[in-house]
Amino acid sequence: MPDKPESKRRPLEAATTSAPAAIPYAELHCKTNFSFLEGASHPDELVCRAAELGYRALAITDRNSLAGIVRAHGAAKQAQLKLLFGTELTLVDASTVVLLATDRKAYGRLSRLITIGRRNAPKGEFRLSFDELAGHAEGLLATVAGEVSRHDLFRYRELFADRCYLLAELHRGPNDERELEQRMHLAKQARVPLVAANDVHFHHPSRRALADVLTATCHGCTVADAGELLYPNAARHLKAPEEIQELFARAPDAMRRTIEVASRCTFSLDELRYEYPEELAPAGQTPLEHLTKLTWDGARQRYPNDIPAKVRQLLEHELALIVELRYEAYFLTVWDLVRFARSRNILCQGRGSAANSAVCYCLGVTSVDPERIDVLFERFISRERNEAPDIDVDFEHERREEVIQYVYQKYGRERAGMTAEAITYRPRSAVRDVGKALGLSLDRVDALAKTLDRHSTLPEQRCAAAGIDPQSQVGRQLLGLVGELLGFPRHLGQHVGGLVITQGPLCELVPIENAAMDGRTVIQWDKDDLDELGILKVDCLALGMLTAIHKCFDLVEQYHHRKLSMADIPEGDNGVYDMICRADTMGVFQIESRAQMSMLPRLRPRKFYDLVIEVAIVRPGRFKAIWCIRICDDGLVAKRLNIPTMKSAKCCTKLWACRYFKSKR
Repeated sequence: MPDKPESKRRPLEAATTSAPAAIPYAELHCKTNFSFLEGASHPDELVCRAAELGYRALAITDRNSLAGIVRAHGAAKQAQLKLLFGTELTLVDASTVVLLATDRKAYGRLSRLITIGRRNAPKGEFRLSFDELAGHAEGLLATVAGEVSRHDLFRYRELFADRCYLLAELHRGPNDERELEQRMHLAKQARVPLVAANDVHFHHPSRRALADVLTATCHGCTVADAGELLYPNAARHLKAPEEIQELFARAPDAMRRTIEVASRCTFSLDELRYEYPEELAPAGQTPLEHLTKLTWDGARQRYPNDIPAKVRQLLEHELALIVELRYEAYFLTVWDLVRFARSRNILCQGRGSAANSAVCYCLGVTSVDPERIDVLFERFISRERNEAPDIDVDFEHERREEVIQYVYQKYGRERAGMTAEAITYRPRSAVRDVGKALGLSLDRVDALAKTLDRHSTLPEQRCAAAGIDPQSQVGRQLLGLVGELLGFPRHLGQHVGGLVITQGPLCELVPIENAAMDGRTVIQWDKDDLDELGILKVDCLALGMLTAIHKCFDLVEQYHHRKLSMADIPEGDNGVYDMICRADTMGVFQIESRAQMSMLPRLRPRKFYDLVIEVAIVRPGRFKAIWCIRICDDGLVAKRLNIPTMKSAKCCTKLWACRYFKSKR
């Protein structure tokens, strides 16, 4: 199996904060690049720039989405900038409105509104009516943006009362004075306060060219043919408060009101509290009592003669830590998925660090006997790391969908959703979209893209080899724009199997939208966002090898009248290990990659535990390295718990590998 890709989250650049500006200003209308193919800056770039300019606050208001707010939240905490959470909603029967959440309840309504609009439409689209908005408007601030009729503004004022504002946005155009006058007149007619804003699309004017490329890509044309689809200048960047003051010299109250609006918004993502479903416990029992009973009942089934002292000690230790960290409901949910799968004769198996848990073994989630190996539970759950457990469960690939649909049926669409995956620009896709937007011939763009892989850069010589002069104007534009576009989110996809399930409405924690696949719904945050906020997910993965094993079990039972399971497959077949030592492992899960096949003849594993170590060596990971060291020498654990990088993890694993296999022979 290939190594897992590195996290897509960008490293956060430190904000070089300056002294607060003498002129107080808060930006209330700002799109990140999670307004796909519209915003031209990452959330952290916008936050850091706002802090540098001395803004009092910044609102993240992506179009019909909350996908970028978690990354902005992390950056804002570092930059010590107040962040406002909102969205720009495009209604089917009313003017565009920017909504801001004032408190936790208002945020829940905002998230539910986006969910309604997304669920009303196919993937990637949005459909919400004014009446649907009216049903969830309580506690939200409405700032009406863009072209707005007198009639629409009156409707918003009637709905939101003193929580309604009219945005005035000036972008150094030839008609700024007239537009400001019209806006002031409309606000007076409707008796709605006027507020200054900038409809920000990028953090710095230098991103204007990239914004043009994104616009052309969105509309399927070149920049040269985009015409009025493009903004006439670079004014939609984060401006200095002094520049905002100059633009609104005739309406100074409009600028001052930005601070008033920001002061009414007190909500922070830190207020979100994730609650795992608890209804799996029978009436009269708490989740902890039920988990404890299931664990010890499972232990007696696994060890019908007597529970070994080692296992008993492990179970007591693990249950105590689970109680302390309050993960009992999470374990019950995973147990319920496995129980359902086995009731339908679907082969499944927990993997990864969950195999280090004696509780998981006794619950039937894994089949790794803790009596036979030296497991380190802290690789799975650790008080010191303060990280949520991550249980990956593989199901037969032909029947995994049955398990996912069981989750939706049990918890409902409002309480369960697939984890998103932000599909980002990589070298090939960036070259193709930028090249097409610049009007380069498709054959040259394709030739250049084919020379790149996911980790490539775009050196000048590759452009020249594809017939594009890197010193020409278009060549320089291509090189620069591709570099800026790399890592930008292109759209939201769905994670291979991550499921988020909640006790209360998930749609009031994060918006849910339809997936491209029928019967699937997806939340707007990816696994990194979930980790940032401490939200647990369960990975329900599909594995073709389990399908093959199940068919093999059926054949053994049919022809040899012997019923096998994952827990009692006989070990020690010398013929199998002879094949492994020859690297004859094509199609064998975990040891079929080139890296694994090159290592097998050198390490020559002769028992299952040798394979465990061999896999950890080739795919070290920080905690796999710790696990290997723990097996070798208990005294090294404390020294290795704070391995800072993957590189050092690889080094210590390789050092340990030499010791392990030399001593074995």
